[in-house]
Amino acid sequence: MPMAIGVVAGIVLAAILALIGLFKLMWRVAEPNEALVISGSTHRTEGIGEGMGFRIVTGRGTLVVPGVQAVRKLSLDLNETQLNVDCVTHQGIPLRVKGVVIFKIGDDLVSIANAARRFLDQQKMMPERVHIVFAGHLRSIVGGLTVEDMIRDREKLTGQTRAACGTEMEKLGLIVDSLQIHEIEDPTGYIKNLAMPHAAAVQRDARIAQAEANRLATEAEQTAFARMAEATRDSEILQAGYQAERDKAAATARQAGPLSEAAARQEVVVQETRVAELEAHRREQQLQADVRKPADAAAYETRTRAEAERDARISAAQAKAKETELAAAAEATRVTTAATADAAATEARGLAAAKATRATGEAEAAATQAKGLAIAASAKAKGLAEADAIKARAAALAENQEAVVAQQLAENWPAIVEAGAGAFGNVEHMVLLNGAEGMSEMFAKALTMGGTGLGLARQLLASMSQPGTAPGAASDTAPGSTPGAGPVNGKTAPASHQIPIAEA
Repeated sequence: MPMAIGVVAGIVLAAILALIGLFKLMWRVAEPNEALVISGSTHRTEGIGEGMGFRIVTGRGTLVVPGVQAVRKLSLDLNETQLNVDCVTHQGIPLRVKGVVIFKIGDDLVSIANAARRFLDQQKMMPERVHIVFAGHLRSIVGGLTVEDMIRDREKLTGQTRAACGTEMEKLGLIVDSLQIHEIEDPTGYIKNLAMPHAAAVQRDARIAQAEANRLATEAEQTAFARMAEATRDSEILQAGYQAERDKAAATARQAGPLSEAAARQEVVVQETRVAELEAHRREQQLQADVRKPADAAAYETRTRAEAERDARISAAQAKAKETELAAAAEATRVTTAATADAAATEARGLAAAKATRATGEAEAAATQAKGLAIAASAKAKGLAEADAIKARAAALAENQEAVVAQQLAENWPAIVEAGAGAFGNVEHMVLLNGAEGMSEMFAKALTMGGTGLGLARQLLASMSQPGTAPGAASDTAPGSTPGAGPVNGKTAPASHQIPIAEA
Protein backbone atom coordinates (compact mmCIF):
# COMPACT_ATOMS: atom_id res chain seq x y z
CA MET A 1 0.00 0.00 0.00
CA PRO A 2 2.67 2.56 0.83
CA MET A 3 4.38 1.67 -2.42
CA ALA A 4 1.21 2.35 -4.35
CA ILE A 5 0.82 5.69 -2.63
CA GLY A 6 4.41 6.59 -3.53
CA VAL A 7 3.84 5.63 -7.12
CA VAL A 8 0.67 7.69 -7.26
CA ALA A 9 2.44 10.63 -5.67
CA GLY A 10 5.27 10.34 -8.17
CA ILE A 11 2.83 10.22 -11.04
CA VAL A 12 0.99 13.27 -9.72
CA LEU A 13 4.25 15.15 -9.24
CA ALA A 14 5.41 14.25 -12.73
CA ALA A 15 2.06 15.36 -14.11
CA ILE A 16 2.34 18.67 -12.26
CA LEU A 17 5.89 19.21 -13.55
CA ALA A 18 4.76 18.32 -17.06
CA LEU A 19 1.90 20.80 -16.80
CA ILE A 20 4.27 23.49 -15.57
CA GLY A 21 6.69 22.82 -18.41
CA LEU A 22 3.87 22.82 -20.93
CA PHE A 23 2.55 26.07 -19.53
CA LYS A 24 5.97 27.72 -19.74
CA LEU A 25 6.31 26.44 -23.27
CA MET A 26 2.92 27.88 -24.27
CA TRP A 27 3.08 31.18 -22.35
CA ARG A 28 4.54 34.22 -24.18
CA VAL A 29 5.04 37.70 -22.73
CA ALA A 30 5.44 40.88 -24.80
CA GLU A 31 8.14 43.35 -23.66
CA PRO A 32 7.21 47.06 -23.33
CA ASN A 33 9.07 47.93 -26.57
CA GLU A 34 7.75 45.09 -28.71
CA ALA A 35 4.55 43.54 -30.02
CA LEU A 36 3.80 39.81 -30.39
CA VAL A 37 2.21 38.82 -33.70
CA ILE A 38 0.50 35.42 -33.26
CA SER A 39 -0.70 33.67 -36.39
CA GLY A 40 -2.26 30.25 -37.05
CA SER A 41 -5.92 30.79 -36.16
CA THR A 42 -8.73 33.16 -37.12
CA HIS A 43 -9.06 36.07 -34.69
CA ARG A 44 -11.27 39.10 -34.63
CA THR A 45 -9.51 42.29 -33.63
CA GLU A 46 -11.39 45.55 -33.31
CA GLY A 47 -10.47 48.07 -35.98
CA ILE A 48 -8.44 45.81 -38.26
CA GLY A 49 -11.18 43.84 -39.97
CA GLU A 50 -12.33 40.26 -39.83
CA GLY A 51 -10.47 37.12 -40.73
CA MET A 52 -6.95 38.63 -40.54
CA GLY A 53 -5.52 35.34 -39.42
CA PHE A 54 -3.20 36.84 -36.73
CA ARG A 55 -3.46 38.33 -33.25
CA ILE A 56 -1.49 41.26 -31.75
CA VAL A 57 -0.40 41.28 -28.10
CA THR A 58 1.41 44.23 -26.44
CA GLY A 59 2.48 44.65 -22.85
CA ARG A 60 0.96 41.40 -21.51
CA GLY A 61 1.23 37.61 -21.74
CA THR A 62 -0.77 35.11 -23.76
CA LEU A 63 -1.00 31.37 -24.38
CA VAL A 64 0.29 30.01 -27.65
CA VAL A 65 -0.39 26.48 -28.81
CA PRO A 66 2.87 25.00 -30.06
CA GLY A 67 2.62 23.49 -33.52
CA VAL A 68 -0.68 25.24 -34.16
CA GLN A 69 0.23 28.89 -33.70
CA ALA A 70 3.43 30.82 -34.55
CA VAL A 71 4.71 33.81 -32.55
CA ARG A 72 6.98 36.54 -33.98
CA LYS A 73 8.15 39.81 -32.45
CA LEU A 74 7.86 43.29 -33.94
CA SER A 75 10.12 45.97 -32.43
CA LEU A 76 8.51 49.26 -31.38
CA ASP A 77 11.88 51.06 -30.84
CA LEU A 78 12.83 54.37 -32.46
CA ASN A 79 14.60 54.33 -35.81
CA GLU A 80 16.32 57.06 -37.78
CA THR A 81 17.41 57.68 -41.34
CA GLN A 82 19.78 60.33 -42.67
CA LEU A 83 18.47 62.47 -45.53
CA ASN A 84 20.94 63.49 -48.24
CA VAL A 85 18.78 64.55 -51.18
CA ASP A 86 19.75 66.43 -54.36
CA CYS A 87 16.94 68.88 -55.25
CA VAL A 88 16.25 71.66 -57.75
CA THR A 89 14.38 74.81 -56.69
CA HIS A 90 11.63 76.66 -58.52
CA GLN A 91 14.40 78.93 -59.94
CA GLY A 92 16.27 75.92 -61.38
CA ILE A 93 19.10 76.15 -58.86
CA PRO A 94 20.46 72.75 -57.70
CA LEU A 95 20.72 72.28 -53.96
CA ARG A 96 21.58 69.44 -51.60
CA VAL A 97 19.36 69.11 -48.54
CA LYS A 98 20.69 67.24 -45.51
CA GLY A 99 18.56 66.25 -42.54
CA VAL A 100 17.42 63.42 -40.26
CA VAL A 101 14.08 61.64 -39.77
CA ILE A 102 13.30 59.90 -36.46
CA PHE A 103 10.36 57.49 -36.71
CA LYS A 104 8.81 54.40 -35.13
CA ILE A 105 5.90 51.99 -35.49
CA GLY A 106 2.66 53.43 -34.12
CA ASP A 107 1.42 52.22 -30.74
CA ASP A 108 -2.16 51.49 -31.91
CA LEU A 109 -3.14 48.09 -33.19
CA VAL A 110 -3.90 49.36 -36.71
CA SER A 111 -0.39 50.77 -37.13
CA ILE A 112 1.15 47.61 -35.68
CA ALA A 113 -0.94 45.50 -38.07
CA ASN A 114 0.09 47.64 -41.10
CA ALA A 115 3.77 47.50 -40.08
CA ALA A 116 3.56 43.76 -39.45
CA ARG A 117 2.21 43.14 -42.94
CA ARG A 118 5.06 45.16 -44.54
CA PHE A 119 8.15 44.86 -42.27
CA LEU A 120 7.74 41.79 -40.05
CA ASP A 121 10.53 39.94 -41.85
CA GLN A 122 12.30 43.11 -43.12
CA GLN A 123 12.56 45.34 -40.07
CA LYS A 124 16.14 46.34 -41.00
CA MET A 125 14.84 47.72 -44.30
CA MET A 126 12.57 50.32 -42.67
CA PRO A 127 15.17 53.21 -42.69
CA GLU A 128 15.81 52.70 -46.39
CA ARG A 129 12.11 52.65 -47.24
CA VAL A 130 11.47 55.80 -45.18
CA HIS A 131 14.40 57.56 -46.90
CA ILE A 132 12.89 56.79 -50.29
CA VAL A 133 9.50 58.21 -49.24
CA PHE A 134 10.96 61.43 -47.78
CA ALA A 135 13.41 61.94 -50.65
CA GLY A 136 10.61 61.92 -53.22
CA HIS A 137 8.36 64.31 -51.33
CA LEU A 138 11.31 66.58 -50.42
CA ARG A 139 12.29 66.97 -54.07
CA SER A 140 8.68 67.76 -54.95
CA ILE A 141 8.35 70.39 -52.24
CA VAL A 142 11.73 72.04 -52.95
CA GLY A 143 10.77 72.24 -56.64
CA GLY A 144 7.91 74.55 -55.71
CA LEU A 145 10.01 76.86 -53.51
CA THR A 146 12.70 79.45 -54.12
CA VAL A 147 16.08 79.57 -52.44
CA GLU A 148 15.03 82.67 -50.52
CA ASP A 149 11.91 80.89 -49.20
CA MET A 150 13.98 77.95 -48.02
CA ILE A 151 16.50 80.17 -46.27
CA ARG A 152 14.04 82.53 -44.60
CA ASP A 153 11.42 79.95 -43.63
CA ARG A 154 13.02 76.56 -43.11
CA GLU A 155 10.20 75.53 -40.79
CA LYS A 156 7.78 75.84 -43.71
CA LEU A 157 9.86 73.31 -45.66
CA THR A 158 9.84 70.94 -42.70
CA GLY A 159 6.06 71.23 -42.15
CA GLN A 160 5.19 70.67 -45.81
CA THR A 161 7.46 67.62 -45.93
CA ARG A 162 5.88 66.05 -42.84
CA ALA A 163 2.37 66.76 -44.14
CA ALA A 164 3.12 65.28 -47.54
CA CYS A 165 4.64 62.11 -46.08
CA GLY A 166 2.04 61.65 -43.31
CA THR A 167 -0.47 59.66 -45.35
CA GLU A 168 2.10 57.27 -46.75
CA MET A 169 3.76 56.82 -43.39
CA GLU A 170 0.38 56.00 -41.87
CA LYS A 171 -0.20 53.33 -44.48
CA LEU A 172 3.15 51.85 -43.56
CA GLY A 173 2.13 51.86 -39.88
CA LEU A 174 4.87 54.40 -39.05
CA ILE A 175 4.75 57.76 -37.29
CA VAL A 176 7.34 60.55 -37.52
CA ASP A 177 8.63 61.73 -34.15
CA SER A 178 11.05 64.32 -35.56
CA LEU A 179 12.14 65.79 -38.88
CA GLN A 180 15.11 68.20 -38.94
CA ILE A 181 16.71 69.96 -41.91
CA HIS A 182 20.35 70.35 -40.88
CA GLU A 183 22.02 71.93 -43.87
CA ILE A 184 21.32 73.26 -47.35
CA GLU A 185 24.38 72.99 -49.58
CA ASP A 186 24.73 75.26 -52.61
CA PRO A 187 27.19 73.86 -55.18
CA THR A 188 26.68 76.85 -57.52
CA GLY A 189 27.38 79.54 -54.93
CA TYR A 190 23.97 81.15 -55.32
CA ILE A 191 23.42 81.59 -51.62
CA LYS A 192 26.87 83.13 -51.23
CA ASN A 193 26.27 85.55 -54.06
CA LEU A 194 22.85 86.33 -52.63
CA ALA A 195 24.50 87.42 -49.41
CA MET A 196 27.24 89.50 -51.05
CA PRO A 197 25.15 92.72 -51.54
CA HIS A 198 24.13 92.64 -47.92
CA ALA A 199 27.69 91.88 -46.85
CA ALA A 200 28.98 94.74 -49.01
CA ALA A 201 26.43 97.12 -47.52
CA VAL A 202 27.43 96.05 -44.06
CA GLN A 203 31.12 96.53 -44.90
CA ARG A 204 30.36 99.94 -46.35
CA ASP A 205 28.52 101.04 -43.25
CA ALA A 206 31.30 99.65 -41.13
CA ARG A 207 33.98 101.56 -43.07
CA ILE A 208 31.95 104.77 -42.89
CA ALA A 209 31.50 104.32 -39.18
CA GLN A 210 35.21 103.56 -38.76
CA ALA A 211 36.20 106.67 -40.76
CA GLU A 212 33.86 108.84 -38.72
CA ALA A 213 35.29 107.38 -35.55
CA ASN A 214 38.85 108.02 -36.80
CA ARG A 215 37.97 111.62 -37.63
CA LEU A 216 36.50 112.24 -34.22
CA ALA A 217 39.50 110.56 -32.60
CA THR A 218 41.91 112.73 -34.64
CA GLU A 219 40.08 115.92 -33.68
CA ALA A 220 40.15 114.87 -30.05
CA GLU A 221 43.87 114.08 -30.28
CA GLN A 222 44.66 117.48 -31.87
CA THR A 223 42.70 119.27 -29.17
CA ALA A 224 44.51 117.28 -26.53
CA PHE A 225 47.92 118.06 -28.14
CA ALA A 226 47.06 121.80 -28.16
CA ARG A 227 46.14 121.68 -24.52
CA MET A 228 49.32 119.78 -23.77
CA ALA A 229 51.39 122.43 -25.60
CA GLU A 230 49.64 125.22 -23.67
CA ALA A 231 50.25 123.42 -20.40
CA THR A 232 53.89 122.86 -21.39
CA ARG A 233 54.35 126.56 -22.14
CA ASP A 234 52.89 127.62 -18.79
CA SER A 235 55.03 125.04 -17.05
CA GLU A 236 58.22 126.27 -18.74
CA ILE A 237 57.43 129.90 -17.81
CA LEU A 238 56.98 128.88 -14.18
CA GLN A 239 60.12 126.79 -14.29
CA ALA A 240 62.13 129.75 -15.67
CA GLY A 241 60.93 131.93 -12.76
CA TYR A 242 61.78 129.26 -10.29
CA GLN A 243 65.22 128.79 -11.92
CA ALA A 244 65.97 132.52 -11.57
CA GLU A 245 65.14 132.37 -7.88
CA ARG A 246 67.29 129.25 -7.50
CA ASP A 247 70.24 130.94 -9.26
CA LYS A 248 69.98 133.97 -6.97
CA ALA A 249 69.92 131.76 -3.90
CA ALA A 250 72.84 129.72 -5.28
CA ALA A 251 74.94 132.88 -5.78
CA THR A 252 74.24 133.93 -2.20
CA ALA A 253 75.15 130.45 -1.05
CA ARG A 254 78.38 130.48 -3.07
CA GLN A 255 79.54 133.62 -1.28
CA ALA A 256 79.12 132.01 2.10
CA GLY A 257 80.26 128.64 0.83
CA PRO A 258 84.03 128.80 1.52
CA LEU A 259 83.56 129.80 5.17
CA SER A 260 80.92 127.17 5.68
CA GLU A 261 83.09 124.54 4.00
CA ALA A 262 86.12 125.51 6.13
CA ALA A 263 84.08 125.32 9.32
CA ALA A 264 82.54 122.05 8.23
CA ARG A 265 85.97 120.67 7.30
CA GLN A 266 87.35 121.67 10.67
CA GLU A 267 84.53 119.92 12.43
CA VAL A 268 85.08 116.88 10.24
CA VAL A 269 88.80 116.78 11.09
CA VAL A 270 87.99 117.06 14.80
CA GLN A 271 85.49 114.27 14.55
CA GLU A 272 87.84 112.11 12.51
CA THR A 273 90.61 112.63 15.08
CA ARG A 274 88.27 111.65 17.88
CA VAL A 275 87.13 108.63 15.92
CA ALA A 276 90.77 107.61 15.31
CA GLU A 277 91.55 107.90 19.02
CA LEU A 278 88.51 105.86 19.91
CA GLU A 279 89.43 103.30 17.27
CA ALA A 280 92.99 103.02 18.61
CA HIS A 281 91.69 102.62 22.15
CA ARG A 282 89.22 100.01 20.97
CA ARG A 283 91.99 98.12 19.17
CA GLU A 284 94.18 98.23 22.27
CA GLN A 285 91.36 96.87 24.41
CA GLN A 286 90.64 94.26 21.76
CA LEU A 287 94.31 93.18 21.74
CA GLN A 288 94.29 93.01 25.54
CA ALA A 289 91.19 90.81 25.44
CA ASP A 290 92.07 88.71 22.38
CA VAL A 291 95.89 88.31 22.62
CA ARG A 292 97.45 89.29 25.92
CA LYS A 293 94.99 87.73 28.34
CA PRO A 294 94.80 84.42 26.45
CA ALA A 295 98.62 84.43 26.13
CA ASP A 296 99.06 85.09 29.85
CA ALA A 297 96.59 82.38 30.68
CA ALA A 298 98.33 79.94 28.34
CA ALA A 299 101.77 80.84 29.76
CA TYR A 300 100.52 80.43 33.32
CA GLU A 301 98.98 77.09 32.45
CA THR A 302 102.20 75.94 30.72
CA ARG A 303 104.36 77.14 33.59
CA THR A 304 102.17 75.46 36.18
CA ARG A 305 102.16 72.19 34.27
CA ALA A 306 105.97 72.35 33.82
CA GLU A 307 106.51 72.94 37.55
CA ALA A 308 104.18 70.08 38.42
CA GLU A 309 105.92 67.76 35.98
CA ARG A 310 109.33 68.87 37.29
CA ASP A 311 108.32 68.21 40.91
CA ALA A 312 106.94 64.84 39.91
CA ARG A 313 110.14 63.95 38.07
CA ILE A 314 112.26 65.09 41.04
CA SER A 315 110.22 62.97 43.44
CA ALA A 316 110.40 59.99 41.11
CA ALA A 317 114.17 60.48 40.63
CA GLN A 318 114.75 60.72 44.35
CA ALA A 319 112.75 57.55 44.96
CA LYS A 320 114.55 55.84 42.10
CA ALA A 321 117.96 56.98 43.44
CA LYS A 322 117.13 55.70 46.89
CA GLU A 323 116.02 52.39 45.45
CA THR A 324 119.13 52.21 43.28
CA GLU A 325 121.38 53.06 46.21
CA LEU A 326 119.94 50.27 48.29
CA ALA A 327 120.13 47.83 45.36
CA ALA A 328 123.75 48.91 44.64
CA ALA A 329 124.74 48.39 48.23
CA ALA A 330 123.29 44.91 48.22
CA GLU A 331 124.85 44.13 44.85
CA ALA A 332 128.22 45.52 45.98
CA THR A 333 128.21 43.28 48.98
CA ARG A 334 127.39 40.29 46.81
CA VAL A 335 129.94 41.20 44.15
CA THR A 336 132.64 41.84 46.71
CA THR A 337 132.10 38.43 48.16
CA ALA A 338 132.10 36.78 44.74
CA ALA A 339 135.02 38.84 43.44
CA THR A 340 137.15 37.90 46.41
CA ALA A 341 136.56 34.27 45.57
CA ASP A 342 137.24 34.66 41.83
CA ALA A 343 140.18 37.03 42.12
CA ALA A 344 142.82 34.38 42.66
CA ALA A 345 141.63 32.17 39.83
CA THR A 346 141.24 35.12 37.48
CA GLU A 347 144.78 36.38 38.30
CA ALA A 348 146.27 32.99 37.52
CA ARG A 349 144.37 32.65 34.25
CA GLY A 350 145.33 36.21 33.24
CA LEU A 351 149.03 35.62 33.75
CA ALA A 352 148.93 32.47 31.63
CA ALA A 353 146.92 34.14 28.86
CA ALA A 354 149.20 37.17 28.84
CA LYS A 355 152.24 35.04 28.30
CA ALA A 356 150.60 33.08 25.48
CA THR A 357 149.36 36.28 23.77
CA ARG A 358 152.77 37.89 23.97
CA ALA A 359 154.42 34.90 22.34
CA THR A 360 151.82 34.78 19.55
CA GLY A 361 152.14 38.53 18.87
CA GLU A 362 155.90 38.40 18.60
CA ALA A 363 155.64 35.50 16.08
CA GLU A 364 153.01 37.29 13.94
CA ALA A 365 155.04 40.54 13.92
CA ALA A 366 158.08 38.72 12.65
CA ALA A 367 156.08 36.99 9.90
CA THR A 368 154.44 40.30 8.80
CA GLN A 369 157.81 42.06 8.64
CA ALA A 370 159.29 39.30 6.49
CA LYS A 371 156.28 39.33 4.12
CA GLY A 372 156.47 43.14 3.66
CA LEU A 373 160.16 42.99 2.87
CA ALA A 374 159.50 40.27 0.25
CA ILE A 375 156.72 42.30 -1.43
CA ALA A 376 158.86 45.43 -1.52
CA ALA A 377 161.73 43.53 -3.10
CA SER A 378 159.42 42.01 -5.73
CA ALA A 379 157.92 45.41 -6.62
CA LYS A 380 161.35 46.94 -6.90
CA ALA A 381 162.54 44.13 -9.18
CA LYS A 382 159.43 44.44 -11.39
CA GLY A 383 159.86 48.21 -11.73
CA LEU A 384 163.52 47.85 -12.67
CA ALA A 385 162.57 45.19 -15.26
CA GLU A 386 159.89 47.41 -16.80
CA ALA A 387 162.29 50.35 -16.90
CA ASP A 388 164.91 48.21 -18.68
CA ALA A 389 162.23 47.02 -21.18
CA ILE A 390 161.18 50.62 -21.91
CA LYS A 391 164.83 51.64 -22.44
CA ALA A 392 165.34 48.67 -24.75
CA ARG A 393 162.17 49.53 -26.75
CA ALA A 394 163.27 53.13 -27.05
CA ALA A 395 166.71 52.03 -28.30
CA ALA A 396 165.09 49.65 -30.79
CA LEU A 397 162.79 52.39 -32.06
CA ALA A 398 165.76 54.67 -32.51
CA GLU A 399 167.68 52.07 -34.51
CA ASN A 400 164.89 50.31 -36.54
CA GLN A 401 161.43 51.88 -36.40
CA GLU A 402 159.94 49.71 -39.13
CA ALA A 403 160.76 46.47 -37.35
CA VAL A 404 159.09 47.67 -34.12
CA VAL A 405 156.00 48.88 -35.98
CA ALA A 406 155.82 45.61 -37.92
CA GLN A 407 156.01 43.70 -34.65
CA GLN A 408 153.16 45.74 -33.19
CA LEU A 409 151.07 45.28 -36.32
CA ALA A 410 151.72 41.55 -36.27
CA GLU A 411 150.60 41.36 -32.65
CA ASN A 412 147.38 43.34 -33.41
CA TRP A 413 146.72 41.97 -36.91
CA PRO A 414 143.59 39.94 -35.91
CA ALA A 415 142.00 43.04 -34.35
CA ILE A 416 142.86 45.13 -37.44
CA VAL A 417 141.30 42.56 -39.78
CA GLU A 418 138.22 42.34 -37.55
CA ALA A 419 137.83 46.14 -37.63
CA GLY A 420 138.12 46.14 -41.44
CA ALA A 421 135.53 43.37 -41.74
CA GLY A 422 133.22 45.25 -39.36
CA ALA A 423 132.45 47.68 -42.18
CA PHE A 424 130.28 44.95 -43.70
CA GLY A 425 128.54 43.94 -40.45
CA ASN A 426 125.35 46.03 -40.95
CA VAL A 427 125.01 45.42 -44.69
CA GLU A 428 122.00 43.16 -45.52
CA HIS A 429 122.19 43.26 -49.35
CA MET A 430 125.19 44.22 -51.50
CA VAL A 431 125.37 44.50 -55.30
CA LEU A 432 128.78 44.24 -57.01
CA LEU A 433 129.01 45.65 -60.48
CA ASN A 434 131.98 43.51 -61.71
CA GLY A 435 131.17 40.06 -60.19
CA ALA A 436 133.91 37.88 -58.60
CA GLU A 437 136.63 40.37 -59.49
CA GLY A 438 134.83 43.06 -57.54
CA MET A 439 134.48 40.74 -54.54
CA SER A 440 138.23 39.96 -54.57
CA GLU A 441 139.11 43.63 -54.87
CA MET A 442 136.84 44.53 -51.98
CA PHE A 443 138.32 41.92 -49.61
CA ALA A 444 141.85 42.89 -50.71
CA LYS A 445 141.15 46.50 -49.73
CA ALA A 446 139.82 45.38 -46.39
CA LEU A 447 142.97 43.29 -45.73
CA THR A 448 145.38 45.99 -46.86
CA MET A 449 144.05 48.41 -44.27
CA GLY A 450 146.82 47.11 -42.07
CA GLY A 451 149.36 48.33 -44.62
CA THR A 452 147.82 51.77 -44.50
CA GLY A 453 148.02 51.60 -40.75
CA LEU A 454 151.75 50.80 -41.10
CA GLY A 455 152.35 53.96 -43.13
CA LEU A 456 150.47 56.04 -40.59
CA ALA A 457 152.47 54.52 -37.76
CA ARG A 458 155.69 55.42 -39.54
CA GLN A 459 154.55 59.01 -39.99
CA LEU A 460 153.62 59.18 -36.32
CA LEU A 461 157.01 57.86 -35.23
CA ALA A 462 158.74 60.30 -37.56
CA SER A 463 156.80 63.19 -36.08
CA MET A 464 157.66 61.99 -32.62
CA SER A 465 161.38 61.90 -33.47
CA GLN A 466 161.31 65.53 -34.73
CA PRO A 467 162.44 68.20 -32.27
CA GLY A 468 159.64 70.01 -30.41
CA THR A 469 157.22 67.08 -30.39
CA ALA A 470 155.84 66.21 -26.97
CA PRO A 471 156.78 62.81 -25.75
CA GLY A 472 153.18 61.74 -25.09
CA ALA A 473 151.54 63.52 -28.05
CA ALA A 474 150.48 60.30 -29.77
CA SER A 475 149.90 58.23 -26.67
CA ASP A 476 146.08 58.35 -27.08
CA THR A 477 146.15 56.83 -30.58
CA ALA A 478 146.21 53.05 -30.80
CA PRO A 479 148.76 51.36 -33.07
CA GLY A 480 147.48 50.86 -36.57
CA SER A 481 144.83 53.62 -36.35
CA THR A 482 144.60 57.12 -37.80
CA PRO A 483 143.04 60.29 -36.46
CA GLY A 484 139.41 60.55 -37.46
CA ALA A 485 139.11 56.77 -37.96
CA GLY A 486 137.07 54.41 -35.83
CA PRO A 487 138.62 52.34 -33.02
CA VAL A 488 140.65 49.31 -33.84
CA ASN A 489 137.91 46.98 -32.65
CA GLY A 490 135.07 49.25 -33.89
CA LYS A 491 132.21 48.49 -36.22
CA THR A 492 133.29 50.65 -39.23
CA ALA A 493 136.39 50.97 -41.40
CA PRO A 494 138.72 54.05 -41.25
CA ALA A 495 137.09 57.14 -42.67
CA SER A 496 139.62 57.53 -45.52
CA HIS A 497 139.28 53.91 -46.74
CA GLN A 498 135.53 53.18 -46.71
CA ILE A 499 134.34 51.16 -49.68
CA PRO A 500 131.27 52.53 -51.46
CA ILE A 501 128.62 49.84 -52.04
CA ALA A 502 125.24 49.89 -53.78
CA GLU A 503 122.38 48.55 -51.70
CA ALA A 504 119.71 46.57 -53.53
